[in-house]
Amino acid sequence: MRFMILRKADTATEAGSPPGAGLLSAMGQYIQDMAHADILLSAEGLQTSAKGARVTFADGTPSVSHGPFGAPHALLAGYCVIQVPSLQKAIAWVKRWPTLDGDGKVKIEIGQLFEADNFDVETNQSPRAA
Repeated sequence: MRFMILRKADTATEAGSPPGAGLLSAMGQYIQDMAHADILLSAEGLQTSAKGARVTFADGTPSVSHGPFGAPHALLAGYCVIQVPSLQKAIAWVKRWPTLDGDGKVKIEIGQLFEADNFDVETNQSPRAA
């Protein structure tokens, strides 16, 4: 199963504050540990929402808004995609997140990604529960 680990933004990440050397080292080790465990598919940090855009569709018509987008708690600062056998294993890896991040006050969400076999292509049915 693939899971996306979503590191929620906070006031420091939205301010564009660069991480210190200690956090960079700790995150590097965390990512390296996942790579050595052969579970890491990708990992990236996101720049502030001020450098992004949001596209909203109303009745099929796109409308573009440029950042920043306000409330940091509703934004993302980065993500990892891992492949592990269960949600419990994904949670176990997230519990190892470096405590230096966000001065130990960070919010992380875990979401399971759809797989091709979650869909019945022949009958065009909605996603099946994994």
